[in-house]
Amino acid sequence: MRMTKRKPAGIGEILVEEFLQPLRLTQGDLANAMGVPRKHVNELCNDRRAITADTALMLARAFGNSADFWLNLQRRIDLWEALHSPERRRRIRRAKPVRPVAA
Repeated sequence: MRMTKRKPAGIGEILVEEFLQPLRLTQGDLANAMGVPRKHVNELCNDRRAITADTALMLARAFGNSADFWLNLQRRIDLWEALHSPERRRRIRRAKPVRPVAA
């Protein structure tokens, strides 16, 4: 699989620059809207927490977009990190194609 050498924008960067700042929301405002502790939002904003399905659904409700938007952001980051980590690439390269068993 080929991907760009440049790391995709992090969840925190997107969340802060594309949503919180333009809407003039604080992390506390978003935490209240999502029904989660402020620490949860702070960890998202600082790229210390990954987007789960539940978080994606909460963010989608809060901002009126789709859970797929948030999950796709996370997927791009996860794939980039897997492909750019030498240790993880070595582990991935050990996988072999599955051969069908003759009947």
